[in-house]
Amino acid sequence: MLDAVVVGAGPNGLTAAVELARRGFSVAVFEAQGTVGGGARTEELTLPGFRHDPCSAAHPLGINSPAFRDLPLERYGLQWLHPGLPMAHPFPDGSAAVLSRSVGETAASFGARDAGPYRRLVERFLPRWDTLARDFMSLPLTALPRDPVTLARFGLVGLPPSTWLMRRFRDEKAKTLFAGLVAHVMAPLGGFATGAIGLVFALAAHARGWPVARGGSQSISDALTAYLEDLGGAVHTDYEVKRLDDLPPARAYVFDTSPTALARIAGLGSHYANYRYGPSVFKIDYALDGPVPWTAEEPRSAGTVQIGADSTEIGAALHAASGTDRAPEQPFLITVQPSVADPTRAPAGKHVFWAYGHVPNGWNGDLTDAMERQLERFAPGFRDRVLARATAGPAELAARNANYVGGDISSGAVSGLQLLLRPKISLFPYSTPHPAVFICSSATPPGPGVHGMSGHNAAKAVWRRLRQT
Repeated sequence: MLDAVVVGAGPNGLTAAVELARRGFSVAVFEAQGTVGGGARTEELTLPGFRHDPCSAAHPLGINSPAFRDLPLERYGLQWLHPGLPMAHPFPDGSAAVLSRSVGETAASFGARDAGPYRRLVERFLPRWDTLARDFMSLPLTALPRDPVTLARFGLVGLPPSTWLMRRFRDEKAKTLFAGLVAHVMAPLGGFATGAIGLVFALAAHARGWPVARGGSQSISDALTAYLEDLGGAVHTDYEVKRLDDLPPARAYVFDTSPTALARIAGLGSHYANYRYGPSVFKIDYALDGPVPWTAEEPRSAGTVQIGADSTEIGAALHAASGTDRAPEQPFLITVQPSVADPTRAPAGKHVFWAYGHVPNGWNGDLTDAMERQLERFAPGFRDRVLARATAGPAELAARNANYVGGDISSGAVSGLQLLLRPKISLFPYSTPHPAVFICSSATPPGPGVHGMSGHNAAKAVWRRLRQT
């Protein structure tokens, strides 16, 4: 009998398996797809030689993850590559704000009136970032805070809506860039704890940047898999699990799946019936004949580029995606330029480009034209660079990854109490009514992103249980 079986080979499932194997437990992972990866995969989606990331591409939370930093993933091929700028946000007048590794450079891009307020906002937390990140990403009750005072101060700033935090800024550049940071998790700008979301992304950039993984996000998943196998763990692909009886006997079962899929497989009935899924995205992967022709200079060297004319436009796009059944006319776009930092991702002189806009859950339209009109506002001539495109709406995203219910790449709405207390209001979010069944997906704290911390935290709950039996 195995000590633990993990269902799902995404970053969280693989991290949970690694953490258990490191502590001497026998572990096997079962994945329905033909390759490991979940939200961290790389494929040739358009043309030969163009390697795209179907989901996550830039990794501010990955390089800053306490779980990943504790593992020897570089030994197994993971290499972080940094663009000249972590992120840029261009404006219609040809200027841009930036999120730089340098606090001073970032503050200066906002203008004189907001430079001081921004520096005061981030500089109080940056010296304690590593401890703060571990405390913030280990909540709840998987570990006692190492620095409860700093965590409490962070909560005072971050728990109110981001619209409150943005009141300290007087001009639109700082407000717009910060609104874009919140929109990375598709949370309404006026929602609970959205200030913390924006602040975490900003601090992550100043601490270690927003890199891409050399060769693509698949490198993260492959490194975790190789390390797991060296520890004696096994990984089985093309193995769909429909019920617990499909799995070998084990003392614990750990699911890197959506809560509703777990309930169906494990026979938990309506236990997660009230779990809410959030907005989806419409995703386009491009093969380009050259770099994106940004009007502003700063985005040309940035790994990630946010597209939204101002904070009002971004807020309207988020509202349309989360509060209506229609897609926004002017979608907010998150775009990534992996080949700016990693030329191996495309043939010589060519580029891969990654973009998505927010749409309602389960939306079945085509956002291609609206997205490209937005891109042309800030990069005239963009369409002329397109060699090929691969589009994926909510249905295609859900078919590619069953955790993305209705195309929700966050594996659950990141709003209200569900932002922090997911998948249920509980002090033990990784446990289920079945004493041998656990959940470790992005539906558990700390939520979406390729960081492995949900798997890391869930593994703690599992090994405590195993040591008691």
